[in-house]
Amino acid sequence: MLKGVLEGCVLEIISRGETYGYEIASSLRELGFADVVEGTVYTILLRLEKNALVMIDKRASTLGPPRKFYSLNDSGRAELANFWAKWEFVSLKLDELKGAQR
Repeated sequence: MLKGVLEGCVLEIISRGETYGYEIASSLRELGFADVVEGTVYTILLRLEKNALVMIDKRASTLGPPRKFYSLNDSGRAELANFWAKWEFVSLKLDELKGAQR
């Protein structure tokens, strides 16, 4: 998969409302990313946290350790906008390339 695409998808999911890792992984699977494992999602979330793109709210869970809920901060929203701008450019160029083959 293209570098950064999955991270952009995670940012988009988080932008739709406060969410946590397992829920993000489930959303990706529902979208057809069947080969994405939870470990990959948590690695992306750690990177987003390290790069200060998300806000985290730890909440108690009845099923184990506290659960981290993620939401985007201003930097995360800017990064998401940048992702979509790049994706639109790539998509346009792929359409041009495909059209040139005909």
